[in-house]
Amino acid sequence: MRKIIILIPVYNDWESLSKLLIEVNENIKIFSDINFECLIINDASTIQPPKLIKPSKFESVELLNMKENKGHARCNAFGIRYIFRNKKFDNLILMDGDGEDRPQEIKILVEKIKENPNFSVVAKRIKRSEGFIFQSLYQMHKLITFIFTGHNINFGNYSILIRSDVEKLHSKASLWSSFSGSVKKNLKSFNEINSIRGIRYFGPSQMSLLKLIIHSLSIIAVFKYNVFLRSTIMVIALAYLSSYLGNFTIFYQVSIVLFNLLIFTISLREQKKDLLNSDNNLDNIKKITH
Repeated sequence: MRKIIILIPVYNDWESLSKLLIEVNENIKIFSDINFECLIINDASTIQPPKLIKPSKFESVELLNMKENKGHARCNAFGIRYIFRNKKFDNLILMDGDGEDRPQEIKILVEKIKENPNFSVVAKRIKRSEGFIFQSLYQMHKLITFIFTGHNINFGNYSILIRSDVEKLHSKASLWSSFSGSVKKNLKSFNEINSIRGIRYFGPSQMSLLKLIIHSLSIIAVFKYNVFLRSTIMVIALAYLSSYLGNFTIFYQVSIVLFNLLIFTISLREQKKDLLNSDNNLDNIKKITH
């Protein structure tokens, strides 16, 4: 029987997680031929986890407590590495715990991978729930990412991976910076489903302008050598145009150079010591049986 593990990072938002587990349980009941497990990564929350109840469709629910707060991307990276090294599974689902990754789309992800079990599936965002200004900035982020990397990255963490792809990703240093960037860089092919970004169960969206900028730079940093090559071409082109436009192009040349320095600085987050020492950040494991 196929086994699917659902990985959910959480920081303090336990109320949303409780609701999410209930809704996920309702949406996976149709799969009588699949065993589901859930792994929750507690990112050193400052709020004590409540008494969580294992939904009926889940074979098991485990809560892993981290010693230090590392952020969403690194919790995903840790979870992927932990699951590959310690679990038997066929597929791995990554999703957020706040409702923005809609539970009803799990059925579409699972059905898609059952149709073609040799390819992972990502949830391509076709609609978002934020306001006009944020959505405009998000489109700008996608454009800048494409210009400097040559890749159109229109998906986030929400996905279902086959085991062989988890094996490819779990040891990549770039995974600690960006999951979507690492998938685009390291997986030659994967399938997609259309996905609508949902609304948080409780409270406003946690995605601010600053977090969007960090998110964008983290993705771009995964392709730092592409960025360097494309930036070099831009600087050379601007140097050629300077004979027609004068010193006006110097500002853009300096900006591109500074941008490259920023990207290479951010890429230092992909430290291999985080990969090698990841298990040391595990505080304890709790299996939820009630």
